[in-house]
Amino acid sequence: MTAQPSQGLEETTAARAAACLFRGMGDPSRVAILRHLLLGEHNVTELTTHLGLAQSTVSKHLACLRDCGLVESRPAGRASVFSLTHPDPVLRVFAAAEELLAATGDAVVLCPTYGEGVAR
Repeated sequence: MTAQPSQGLEETTAARAAACLFRGMGDPSRVAILRHLLLGEHNVTELTTHLGLAQSTVSKHLACLRDCGLVESRPAGRASVFSLTHPDPVLRVFAAAEELLAATGDAVVLCPTYGEGVAR
């Protein structure tokens, strides 16, 4: 059975969107920020202290996550407070990732293309 042209286009579009999402979440610092925001909203100073990253680094990653539609901010005095736009789906993505990582063992970390030992 062959796929209809429109189904192929939808599948390609969905695959591209998923790849964009994974690239947006593809940095360890952004993952750490998302995981910390699952605990509740935080300002840049709190995230910087918790994560041990430079303020400029945290701000850069928050801008990326905001552009991806994963976080939002609101003013709080002279600072901005960040929160997840969709905490339940983010939590489910992390739960699914943990399940998949448990199933694959060390394969992802040892992957010759994307593993931890690969020079970037």
